[in-house]
Amino acid sequence: MASPLITNWTGEDVHLADVGRALAQLRAATTQPSMRTSVMTHMAWVPAGWEDAARSALGGMAERHPSRTILLFPDPNAGSDGIDAGVAVETFAVPGVDREICTEVIELHLRGPRAKAPASIVEPLLISDLPVFLRWRGEPPWGAQELEQLVGVTDRVIVDSTEWDDLPHPYRHLAAIFDRAAVSDIAWARTSRWRALLASLWPDVADVGTVRIKGTHAQALLIVGWLRSRLGRPDIELEHVDAKQLEGIDLDGKPAPFPPGDPPIPSDVLSDELDKFTRDPIYEAAVLATLE
Repeated sequence: MASPLITNWTGEDVHLADVGRALAQLRAATTQPSMRTSVMTHMAWVPAGWEDAARSALGGMAERHPSRTILLFPDPNAGSDGIDAGVAVETFAVPGVDREICTEVIELHLRGPRAKAPASIVEPLLISDLPVFLRWRGEPPWGAQELEQLVGVTDRVIVDSTEWDDLPHPYRHLAAIFDRAAVSDIAWARTSRWRALLASLWPDVADVGTVRIKGTHAQALLIVGWLRSRLGRPDIELEHVDAKQLEGIDLDGKPAPFPPGDPPIPSDVLSDELDKFTRDPIYEAAVLATLE
């Protein structure tokens, strides 16, 4: 597929109607008739410090998941109240077809009180009858109105508990939203190769007493939570050795084989989570088991 054609618009102190008009005008400016083939609305809550990571994770996703992406950059301590916006429309040529795929990225910088009322801002921009995904960067402010509002308009919340401190305590707050929206955890997704490997060691793995895991704290907790919940063994002990990624697992002092393949890149992990539309009871059980 050829490189995309990108057209842009930016504005300061805008109204949502301005954003809507910009979207329409940018789509109309494409050289070929375009197919707006969005399969979802993808929102991302991006606090200060997460901007580059959020944009990087979006790289290359437009072709795999045509969507309307809404990036929310909150600045509650700004000395003014308003919305600054940017809109980009990307069009991808489809080989053998005289039309183009059109996807949209909306960046909204929420200043002052606007950062506390995001749902009323994004609702007019959601595409009706399509699922809504929310990627929350960093640990959510549990119980805060901005989180509560966005969960209320979201079908699936995507987090990465590797980004959180003081685990497993935050999992108790996370579990409280399981009945309100489906939840994906990128830390959990990154353990999939190792979970498949451990499952292949059945039935010997059923008798394990202590699991030593070299990886992030979230990965270690979730793997042991998964074993406890699947085996009905809350007595399984965890020894954690900190590392930036999952590097090894010992079962009662014996190294487990290393799983085949390479760790996926961030955009691929996020892309896979956007293919899921229902709750994951195995993940939820693993989270609850980390609290035992």
